[in-house]
Amino acid sequence: LPSFQTIMVFNFGTRAFLVSKQKTKIEIDKCIVLGPIKLAFEYNLPPNSQILVANFKDDAFFRFFGKACLADHFPVHPDEAMEENCFTRLWFELNNIQTAEEKVAHILNFCRPYLNLQTPASNLLANFKSDTLSPIKFVAEKTGQTERNIQLLHKKHFGYSAKEINRFQRFEKALRYIQEISLSSKTISWFEVINRCGYYDQSQLIHDFKHFINLSPKNYLKFQQDICQAAGE
Repeated sequence: LPSFQTIMVFNFGTRAFLVSKQKTKIEIDKCIVLGPIKLAFEYNLPPNSQILVANFKDDAFFRFFGKACLADHFPVHPDEAMEENCFTRLWFELNNIQTAEEKVAHILNFCRPYLNLQTPASNLLANFKSDTLSPIKFVAEKTGQTERNIQLLHKKHFGYSAKEINRFQRFEKALRYIQEISLSSKTISWFEVINRCGYYDQSQLIHDFKHFINLSPKNYLKFQQDICQAAGE
């Protein structure tokens, strides 16, 4: 599923693949970075493949690399974003560590010297929680900046606009609600989903499902029910 986060994928076995909804196949050798992930894609993991995916939350990628849209359209090796050849070295270090927990701890320790602090405006944007207020207008007033400056900062630091993330969060809310219903014995009401999640009508709901995950709401619900039934068995 889309996450609107930039991801770094380490591969420690047979070459694995990422496949977009347009059927573009991206090969993972040792390490790639791409994102922000705005559309669903598939992992293709052949026998003896082993991947570890690091997610950069909110503006973490910008704080690490100094840019947010490094791989907005094409994956790249992370060494290309740094002056030193550090990620190739990191991959060899991780490859000699046995457990996933130890690998994660090693990555976190590696990151600390590179990670910059959030700016006050980025902190406010990352922690903004309101269904009624505009994050851009709110942060502009709090920081004494123009709304245009905050819009540009949002895109630069997060890799997407406030409008984009607002649309995704509405869609994400619909997914959570549908998942809750699929785990219960209730019959889902699509009009209730529309009203609860802030959609104008059913066509707008369907459009977002097609856009983000290339499935209709009904097909997604069936997908959820199939998974839950398989898990129960």
